[in-house]
Amino acid sequence: MTINLVNPDGLPTVDLYRQVSVATGSKLVFIAGQVARDADGGRVGEGDFTAQVEQCYLNIGTALEAAGATFDDVAKLTAYLVDWTPEKFPLFEEGVARAAAKLGTTPLPPFTGIGVAALAEPDMLVEVEATAVIDG
Repeated sequence: MTINLVNPDGLPTVDLYRQVSVATGSKLVFIAGQVARDADGGRVGEGDFTAQVEQCYLNIGTALEAAGATFDDVAKLTAYLVDWTPEKFPLFEEGVARAAAKLGTTPLPPFTGIGVAALAEPDMLVEVEATAVIDG
């Protein structure tokens, strides 16, 4: 495995992700921000924050597979969240959990959530990007 995820002493433990990832692979994979669109570009989960989070993570999974990687290789995730409030956190967690169940994984790399006013199109409520490290 090229990624070692840890919660070091002196930092709070967070259930949704690990605070630090140590990458030892030799190839970096940068995945553009993924939004709630299916393979044909069709909208998924319009107005449904949880469904959009799920689709974003599923799209990240597809992109990782195309690069010869899995969520185990992800060193960092960043999510851009429209009109973010703490009350939306359970909805975000549910979307991640639904995607994780479908992907057969638990995506726990370091994570940064950034509240934004808007994304590229008005129906988009979340966008997720990833950086992975693989051997080879």
